[in-house]
Amino acid sequence: MRTVLIQTDTAVAADLKPGETATFGRGSDDVPVDIVVADRAVSRLAGRIQAVEDYWLISNLSARRTYVIENPEGGGEFVKVPPLRMGMPVPFEISRVILPAEHGTTGFLVFAPEHVFGTAETVSSSSSGAATQGVFPLDRSAKYFLVLVALCEARLHDPSSTVVPTVPQLIERLEGHELTRSGVNFHIDYLARTKLRVKQPDGSGKADWQRAALINLALRFDLVTDADLRLLP
Repeated sequence: MRTVLIQTDTAVAADLKPGETATFGRGSDDVPVDIVVADRAVSRLAGRIQAVEDYWLISNLSARRTYVIENPEGGGEFVKVPPLRMGMPVPFEISRVILPAEHGTTGFLVFAPEHVFGTAETVSSSSSGAATQGVFPLDRSAKYFLVLVALCEARLHDPSSTVVPTVPQLIERLEGHELTRSGVNFHIDYLARTKLRVKQPDGSGKADWQRAALINLALRFDLVTDADLRLLP
């Protein structure tokens, strides 16, 4: 039987079979909870988690606080759970539930069962008609891809990071690859104009808009993942 595992900083707090639920919050003598989040800013009964096959649902029982569920394995992926939102499905295999706390944030991890994926053979290759046009044709052995990975590195390590590396920082990070300022600028412009075709936001006067747009697009569509970090020095 596949289960949903809930883990705090110190121990496994709950192991839920499909259909089972667990409550979380600060708790008290008259309001017991399954997962204790010991922070004075967290409601006594803050929320509820329900296991459903290979995913889970979360209910925000707070009337004022929004919760965030972050994918620690993703490129900045997260979803927000507004106050009193009931039974919201969570799509991540591994999730970090983040609650506003007295000093910053607090929370816990939720591990869902491994998701089920089909295979390429599931779709028939004998279909007639024009071939599907490819998008984002990236060569992972090219130097421009190395620049793209270096751009995304900070966000891959910390999805909440707002760091947009400067050109000098990219040159320093890619030391040994004989990149100059003009070379890095060329690769960034080539990625922005030709490969990923990002567009300048209306009214954006920021000099780093190209780099920021490349990071957002690359991580949104998994064009760069944690596995690509091994390409960096």
